Amino acid sequence: MKIQRFSLLISVMFIFGFSNMVCGQENTAQKFKRLHWLIGKWQRTNSKPGQSGYENWSKVSNTKFTGKGVTLKGKEIVFVEELELSIKGGDIFYTVTVTGDSGPVNFKLTSISKDAFVCENPEHDFPKKIAYTRKGGTVKAIVSGNGQTLDYEFISSAP
Repeated sequence: MKIQRFSLLISVMFIFGFSNMVCGQENTAQKFKRLHWLIGKWQRTNSKPGQSGYENWSKVSNTKFTGKGVTLKGKEIVFVEELELSIKGGDIFYTVTVTGDSGPVNFKLTSISKDAFVCENPEHDFPKKIAYTRKGGTVKAIVSGNGQTLDYEFISSAP
């Protein structure tokens, strides 16, 4: 009788634990949907004097967004980066390709909430961390690493 009760108890614990594990955790596709707020046109508000900038993000598919970050001095483009958020394998990556660099750099999503996400690549020289936070119609992107931090503040430029 004790063995049957013990066996029943183990079965109930397994089923309860398994259902919590499956139901209690978001899968990668669900997490990716939480990044949808980034899609749109974002005008930089804290550029250096004489400069301006923007980021534009588009949905390519349910597993991929592409973006472009541009810095202008007057009307001249002085910096361009191609951006991507995508699911690769079971993870989400923020990929940056800067004109003139050796190739794309991947930053793995390490944290996500309703209005923020963080992607990291501790092996990269700079940045090592990219964090985005949305507050209403504004977005703040912070790139950091090696004791340096750069803040990029944006407002939505879409109607």
